[in-house]
Amino acid sequence: MRIPKPKIRELIEAIKALIKGPYTSKFPKITHKPHPNFRGQPIYNDEKCVGCLACVQVCPVEALGYEDSASPENPKRKLHHYTDTCIFCGQCETACIADREGIKLSNDWELSFFDRKEASESIEKELQLCEVCADIITCKDHLKWIAEKIGELAFSNPTLYLSRLKSLGIVDENIVSALKDYGRSDRTKIVCARCRRETTLTTKEYEANKK
Repeated sequence: MRIPKPKIRELIEAIKALIKGPYTSKFPKITHKPHPNFRGQPIYNDEKCVGCLACVQVCPVEALGYEDSASPENPKRKLHHYTDTCIFCGQCETACIADREGIKLSNDWELSFFDRKEASESIEKELQLCEVCADIITCKDHLKWIAEKIGELAFSNPTLYLSRLKSLGIVDENIVSALKDYGRSDRTKIVCARCRRETTLTTKEYEANKK
């Protein structure tokens, strides 16, 4: 019977194992350090996330979700990540418009829970409501991000430039919402697309009747 000779590569690996010790980690006695490229739990960055929902749209297993509260006193969007559903594919990070910083994969891999309700994380973002009909437009951080992204072009859209000026603290709230008619005054408010169209048409009709 012919005994196969070990390959050189296998001999090298065996010698390394004798010198460096076993490949297996000593977890849980010693905390395991995963490889830097390990795809662990995605984590939201409250400062970078703009609440645009791009991550929610691309998640293949619906491990990301959100809840909107359009209360005039405290309009909020709550974004959720469900760890027990996540497959750590990284699509959320890839789709993040905030330079992939709004949600990022971490090296967190020890994700066991005694209570499944604990297998989630959430962040809250402030919503911008339409100043005419009070419908949800998007998150304030999202409007600010768009205005900064397109630069001077933001001044062609009252919703964008007023949102930007508000974030800088240089808009008088009383002037913005002084009148409630669907006329010229409502053109200079932060409004949704539907109200923008209606106020534009109303303004044009008003100007036509004046002539």
